[in-house]
Amino acid sequence: MADNEELPEGTVRNILDQETLKWVFVGGKGGVGKTTCSSIISILLASVRSSVLIISTDPAHNLSDAFQQRFTKSPSLVNGFTNLYAMEVDPSVENEDVGGNEEMDSLFSELANAIPGIDEAMSFAEMLKLVQTMDYSVIVFDTAPTGHTLRLLQFPSTLEKGLQKMMSLKHRFGGLLTQVTRMFGIDGDFGEDAILGRLEGMKDVIEQVNRQFKDPDMTTFVCVCIPEFLSLYETERLVQELTKFEIDTHNIIINQVLYNEDDVESKLLKARMRMQQKYLDQFYMLYDDFHITKLPLLPEEVTGVEALKNFSHRFLTPHQPSAGNLTVEEMEERVSTLRKKLEDAEADLEKLRKGKQKA
Repeated sequence: MADNEELPEGTVRNILDQETLKWVFVGGKGGVGKTTCSSIISILLASVRSSVLIISTDPAHNLSDAFQQRFTKSPSLVNGFTNLYAMEVDPSVENEDVGGNEEMDSLFSELANAIPGIDEAMSFAEMLKLVQTMDYSVIVFDTAPTGHTLRLLQFPSTLEKGLQKMMSLKHRFGGLLTQVTRMFGIDGDFGEDAILGRLEGMKDVIEQVNRQFKDPDMTTFVCVCIPEFLSLYETERLVQELTKFEIDTHNIIINQVLYNEDDVESKLLKARMRMQQKYLDQFYMLYDDFHITKLPLLPEEVTGVEALKNFSHRFLTPHQPSAGNLTVEEMEERVSTLRKKLEDAEADLEKLRKGKQKA
């Protein structure tokens, strides 16, 4: 495996072919190109699905930059498409964003904050509830860096635990919650039943989403990385955690790959290629049963719908090394070498056939 071209090439076509997919998560270490990859995957899905929604859950939203269009917490049609929508949400939404009585929100916030992660999980649940009513064919998540993503995937179970904890408090302390809510000046429809009701009302959505997240026919996670040690380490950690959460992952996109073109003379680039090759080999050894897609390092950023569309073919077609400025003689020599390899392979195959016939 001396050259990148010798490694088997993969694509993301399997994601487009999997018609049952409802949720596609795209994640990895910060700065590896997750937003570009999730944007292109959503564009490719829009060519085979009736409606696609891409959601950014990264507080440092880059979706607007990728498409060069302003997005908000409500789905907006992406310019140049009739069936691709985008939205940017902050999982730590303020309470007024989910609606409700002001006093109840204040008390609910106090109670909810006693359960770690419940406030973020509630906001995520509200967003999922909203998304499910919109009936998109497939939803792509452009997630925040790894740690935040893993927390996001725990939200369904966090909410379920929170609900159980609140219910056990109600059973143990009887009317105490009612007295507390009255002390806050909240009565009638906005008492403890309403607080528990808000959690209870989401239970069906959470259970349904939790089942869907763990169903490989409906959910998959695409890991994005670069061929460097820290990214390899982070990817392995992510794959292990996803396995623990029972979330399917079988696609890895390795971004910013330097290809060993014939016209590269820079010592620095050649040194980087050797370093990258070491980690590429490790990726292929660790994830030999994954669909691994390699993307080249480009001299410019991929921003705007046209640039994203132009780059999207790299996700479906394995990289072909450039012929550069080869002479006709050099091209003929390459063709001759390839032809010789083909003849040798055919000869080996013929020997194998004859050996089987004798046996």
